[in-house]
Amino acid sequence: MDLTGAKVLAKAGLLTPVRPDRLVGMALAVARWGLTPATGYAAGAARHPGRVALIDDEGSLTFREIDQRTDRLAGELRAKGVYEGDAVGLLARNGRGFVEASIALSKCGADVLYLNTGSAGGQLAEVLHREQARAVIHDAEFAELLAPAAPARTMITTEELSELAETSTASVPPKTGHVTRLVILTSGTTGAPRGAARSGASIDDVVSMLSRIPLRAGEPTLIASPVFHAWGLGHLTMAMLLGSTVILQRKFDPAKVFEALEEHQATALVVVPVMLDMLLKAEPRKHDLQALRVIASSGSALPGELATRVLEDFGPVLYNLYGSTEVAYAAVADPDDLAADPRTAGRPPYGVTLRIVDDQGEDVPVGTPGRIFVGSGLAFAGYTDGSDKARLGDLVATGDLGVLGPEGRLTVLGRDDDMVVIGGENVYPGQAEDAMLTHPGVQEVCITAEEDPQFGVKLVAHVVGDAPADELKALVRDKVARFAVPREFRFLDALPRNATGKVVKRDLA
Repeated sequence: MDLTGAKVLAKAGLLTPVRPDRLVGMALAVARWGLTPATGYAAGAARHPGRVALIDDEGSLTFREIDQRTDRLAGELRAKGVYEGDAVGLLARNGRGFVEASIALSKCGADVLYLNTGSAGGQLAEVLHREQARAVIHDAEFAELLAPAAPARTMITTEELSELAETSTASVPPKTGHVTRLVILTSGTTGAPRGAARSGASIDDVVSMLSRIPLRAGEPTLIASPVFHAWGLGHLTMAMLLGSTVILQRKFDPAKVFEALEEHQATALVVVPVMLDMLLKAEPRKHDLQALRVIASSGSALPGELATRVLEDFGPVLYNLYGSTEVAYAAVADPDDLAADPRTAGRPPYGVTLRIVDDQGEDVPVGTPGRIFVGSGLAFAGYTDGSDKARLGDLVATGDLGVLGPEGRLTVLGRDDDMVVIGGENVYPGQAEDAMLTHPGVQEVCITAEEDPQFGVKLVAHVVGDAPADELKALVRDKVARFAVPREFRFLDALPRNATGKVVKRDLA
């Protein structure tokens, strides 16, 4: 780590003096488990044992309490046949069940397979079979959903674990060296979800995030986005390392989010874009949000008009991260970036390499669209099924097309397989979508390409709202280009979305 990295950590409050005895305890935690879920709370228990680590719908737990409870749970999981290197599925909503299961599995040395709470039963069974999961830990409400996968596996509810955390006398089993892998599933918006494995972060990865999003040690963070997804899980991990109090709510409710932000004077709120729209409709100006310094958004594309409305109602606190399950983070737009260009994905954080290249892998000139490749310490090593993303040396493709402006800001144009050639022109649906979202009668829009017997391909706009199609055509014609105008408009009550807010395009076909 260089001087820049040290300055970032100092600004975040991570370089404050620590008592020697507590420093030893923190070092032992890192030496035993590496930078895994187990480490954050074990180190926190050594450094600030009485500090509240987690507030959820059931109450609060300190760092010491979580560390001790998960020691016991690790012993109970070992007694149930969970060993080092075993893959264990985790299907749970935001709350202590998810957090404690993750930590206990890490202390067991098991690999954690994070399952999407919005998945269908057949899809879950397929994923668990492919990943060879030995056991599944789940909220009781998902028992029926998991029934097809249950006969071949040990099934344990988070409610059962919570009771064991209170009553068990088991102790954490000895560890023999396996580094816990965290397997995060891709969104599966266009096909079956695949597993992307990681083995923990480094201090440079922490610096990278903090260089663009000004989180600070010890401050309360409300994570509204699902923690089974890379975005929410990343912030849960960051909060562990910062020694921050994490606020989790099982289900997203704007009124309860505002209530918790006020009650706990949270300084950071982690969301996906669809949540931002719901929060705006709940009139944030009615609430005392003076403590809120950061709204961190990611997980799906942030429409430019939504970014503008958030800045108007919440103030200059919005940070939009562009990345993917495979590359982690690629760029972050801070409030100044978004004020200058609401559509921008921002600039690469510290230690991240971002290149825009042509089909031959050569860098394209500024202002020219190309494929986005990213390199960072958190890039995945490949999918668990043996397949991989396209690579360029140490860089991994995000699967998107983008363009770098003269100020160094990235604009994401859409998926590389979304680009459509119409009349010899390259059309990027995202640009037309942004144009239509400026119409007051449009709430949501998604443009897809479909086969057409006369022209070969046509653009279809799926619109939530009551804007006349002729007005939307004129907007696209004026703001983008004539050849980018959709030929068909379908008006819907809502777009199909997954748990992280991404539109499931296969359901629009």
